[in-house]
Amino acid sequence: MTRARRWLPASATRDAICLLGGRALRGFADGLVSVLLASHLTGLGFSPLEVSEIVTATLLGSAALTLAVGLAAHRLAPRRVLLSACVLMLATGIGFYALTGFWPLLLVAVVGTLNPSGGDVSVFLPAEQSLLSANVADAERTALFARFNLGGILLGALGALATGVPLVAQRGRGFLVYAAAAAAIGVLYLGLRSGGEPGALEARAAPLARSRAIVLRLTALFSLDSFGGGFVVDSLMALWLAQRFGLSLAAIGAVFFAARLLSAFSQLVSSRLAARIGLIRTMVYTHLPANVLLIAAALMPTAALAIACLLGRMALSQMDVPARQSYVMAVVPVEERAAAASVTNVPRSLAAALTPLAAGALLAKTSFGWPLVIGGAIKIAYDLLLLAQFRSVPPTTGGTPA
Repeated sequence: MTRARRWLPASATRDAICLLGGRALRGFADGLVSVLLASHLTGLGFSPLEVSEIVTATLLGSAALTLAVGLAAHRLAPRRVLLSACVLMLATGIGFYALTGFWPLLLVAVVGTLNPSGGDVSVFLPAEQSLLSANVADAERTALFARFNLGGILLGALGALATGVPLVAQRGRGFLVYAAAAAAIGVLYLGLRSGGEPGALEARAAPLARSRAIVLRLTALFSLDSFGGGFVVDSLMALWLAQRFGLSLAAIGAVFFAARLLSAFSQLVSSRLAARIGLIRTMVYTHLPANVLLIAAALMPTAALAIACLLGRMALSQMDVPARQSYVMAVVPVEERAAAASVTNVPRSLAAALTPLAAGALLAKTSFGWPLVIGGAIKIAYDLLLLAQFRSVPPTTGGTPA
């Protein structure tokens, strides 16, 4: 605990450490199943289109559940929300391990917590982000969010690497690891001291009563980003690497391990950059070149060159995440943070759920990286629109300009 406090912002509480630990464990589980999912479903005899249908179902289900929880969060105890999410995560892992039919798996995908993307798309997020903001000083919020994401991405890298272990990859055993991680997170969150009851302000307030306009503007832009991101979720990227270059599951897992390592340590750079140039500029100036590299990867003639572009992309593409999370928490009142986290995070799942089917159809027709080209172009449009609309809108609380 003492070492953890040295690594964290000085104002972070014990509960902040628990939340970071839970995020790290979820990162490992998500990193494992996001790479394993396509291979597992293909091994069951599903076509690329059927794989993309299950991926779409996971994103749609996560979006609906995250939105419902976030909008009701002002009446719910955050700790109870997190523990219920752990139970659902446990059931999801067991379901994907035990079931082999398309329709039963599709149902579990809709109601469960499986995350096929590299980012954190989860029902855990509204409660976690709200509690994190309440357990650190405003001036150190971005730094805490950077470490929150660092732990998740770093352990996600190890999860991706674990797909190369035969004992984990064979017969869907990785989903049992996913279920075990849910149980461990539940034990960790039982120890939270805050979040046992809804706050007094939150219980009386309607969600987004004061911040509706700015949250909806941000949500529209985040929807566009997520719409593009749906073309390149990790499960479909793994499928593309296998089809285009014939890479094995172990090789693909190693690629995602390296990508997540680069992404993880970029989080620390993100918080320092935000302190110098502001949150919005940090988001755009790191995200834009990452999307150029995504398009370039599709054009590369060899696996080595494509992987080099993808690794360069991952070194930059997640640096916007702590800045984005901190910005959203800063521009809304304290009592509306859980609802704002939900409403702005749901598009990352809902809008992204609209495009994996199209990406799967493209991959069924050709191994060329059309999903990468289309997704990258849409995400570049998001970057330019975000800069144009929000570079002059500073946070109303906290310590750094936009």
